[in-house]
Amino acid sequence: MTAFKTIKGVPVKTISGDRAGASFEGQLYYDSDGVGIFKFVGALAAGTWASGGTLSTTSLRRSGAGTQTAGLVFGGSEAVTATELYNGTSWTASPAVLNTGRGKAQQMGCGTQTAALLVGGRADTTNYALTEEFDGSSWTEVGDLNAAKFFSFAAGTTTAAITAGGDAPGLLATTELYNGTSWTEVNDLNAVRTALPGVGTTTDALAIGGEIEGTPNRTALVESWNGTSWTEITNINTARGFQGAAGIATAAIVAGGNLGPPGLTAVTEQWNGTSWTEVADLATAKALTASFGTSTLALVASGSVTPVQAQTEEWTQAHAIKTVALS
Repeated sequence: MTAFKTIKGVPVKTISGDRAGASFEGQLYYDSDGVGIFKFVGALAAGTWASGGTLSTTSLRRSGAGTQTAGLVFGGSEAVTATELYNGTSWTASPAVLNTGRGKAQQMGCGTQTAALLVGGRADTTNYALTEEFDGSSWTEVGDLNAAKFFSFAAGTTTAAITAGGDAPGLLATTELYNGTSWTEVNDLNAVRTALPGVGTTTDALAIGGEIEGTPNRTALVESWNGTSWTEITNINTARGFQGAAGIATAAIVAGGNLGPPGLTAVTEQWNGTSWTEVADLATAKALTASFGTSTLALVASGSVTPVQAQTEEWTQAHAIKTVALS
């Protein structure tokens, strides 16, 4: 049962400790750890990137799923099959390995640390339609995509996922939805592209940036999925491909990426459902990362720098918490 205190007869929820990362703006609550202190949740403060744990396996194009404190990274270039678990501090190698090792799928993982999908990918000259599901202890092959592809994205859960765009080779606009058993082709993106991340669900998703045909071949285009069709919305400020992304369709973050001939970028942008705003840069410019989490608590792992990184960077943005003086 939820406990309440009252202010002049109005009930105020009792919560333990500062709720900077887990409350909503404008919330007033009674801090049970604060010896009779009422607190107010203010606006989001500026976010920052900080170093996280180092992966056991160094590889490009790894996939990821989960949260900043319960993460999962798997696969990678050179047909890596390794799976690693993150607890918010350090990475631990899991005894579970993919049935088929593959890379070029760095944004093609989704779900949680104990219920994740890996969709498609490529190893050597083989493109895959394979989907594998992780249940917290092992990987199992489940329903294949209708068409093999790589450098696409996957978002959602093990019972309701979306993938769009990618390379076959040949750039794609195709979209497929997963129902926990099989994939179904639905309406295409408006623009063919590859090397794009995406976030969201089968009814509310974003496809962000990527690589297109022509010169220059990086795009800032963002499309929104409403469960039926894609609509072009506000572009990101910096055109790029192979960037990381985390969040949902109304609150997302993109980080790093490849700008084309200028090389790698550390630029980070945050989406509030209406516009993109540049925020604090990654510590190191990088692309081809595994990324997951929320727009305020995100993680990027590995990446294409020289040499290839095994490091993790964590994005944290919290609400300001103010103590309320009552008289």
